[in-house]
Parts: sequence; structure tokens; C-alpha cells
Amino acid sequence: MKLGVATVPVYLVCTIWAVYLVDLILPLRLNAYGIVPRTAGGLLGIPLTNFLHLNLRHLVSNTVPLFILSLLLTLFYRKIFFDVLIVIISCGGLLVWLLARSANHIGASMLIYGLAAFLISYGLLKRELVPVIVSIVVALIYGLSMLGGMLPFHGFISWEGICSGLWAGFLRRICS
Repeated sequence: MKLGVATVPVYLVCTIWAVYLVDLILPLRLNAYGIVPRTAGGLLGIPLTNFLHLNLRHLVSNTVPLFILSLLLTLFYRKIFFDVLIVIISCGGLLVWLLARSANHIGASMLIYGLAAFLISYGLLKRELVPVIVSIVVALIYGLSMLGGMLPFHGFISWEGICSGLWAGFLRRICS
């Protein structure tokens, strides 16, 4: 069965919402399983952190960009979609685990910034019409807000996760 182009992005967004709702309904405290740097338990957070959100506002603010950027990745780079996700999640998560301040890092921002970085750098380095257009669109839509997220203005925002996601997205593009 061939999946529609929006199927995986929809599943991705539905998964983060399902995890949030399960944690809201059941007393599981799933947020405790984020990336806690330089701890053995924090390693478990590397694959989980992107699916964990502090509150509804946090979840909503990640939903639209995650859907749009994963949809763009699926539309234009379907063959490498899962590879890009795996590299951003694993390399970005490992960077957070190694380098971030001691805190519990959760949320999909690392993945969002990694996807944006990949999409922007892919077009700039590929120098073909469609990838360049995708790069420009992503840079115009997310560029300024991305810059603000990388700065450590708010103690509750994992700017380390954002920067790690960016580096992982760039790294995935450079290595292809």
C-alpha cells in the first residue's frame, strides 16, 4: 500500500499529541524521560524527548512547524525522510546529552530546528531550482524565529536542544 505524502507527518504530529494526552490522563509522568545530560537515565531521553511536552502551549507551539517542515521533507525528499529524522534525533540528542546544562530537556524544538536546518542547507548546497526555492521558503518563514530560539534568554527553553538540532540538520545535509 502506498502512503500519501502527508501520512507520515500526520502520524508524527498525532504521536506527540497522543503521548501528551496519555500523560495528561494517566499519572505516568512521562516528561521525566527527557534528556538529562550526562546521566545514564538521560540517554533514554534521546529517542523520547521530541515526543514529550511540558504543557498544552508548548505542544501547540511545536505542532504546526513540525507538521509543515516534516511535510516539506516528505514532499521533496521522501527517500531520505526517515534517515534525516534519525540523524537529527540521535545526533542532536547526543549533543544535548553531552553538552547541555543540567536540566530535563523535552520538546520537539530540536527536531523542528534540525528539519529547518536540513531543508535550508540542502537547497543552498544542492544549487538546483526546487531545493533552492524550498530553502528560501523555509528561511523566510522560520528564519528570524530560529535566531531568537538559539539565544539563552529564557531558562525554561532548551536553547541547547535548538542549537543541537540545527547542527544535526546541517550535519545530515553535509554528509549526504
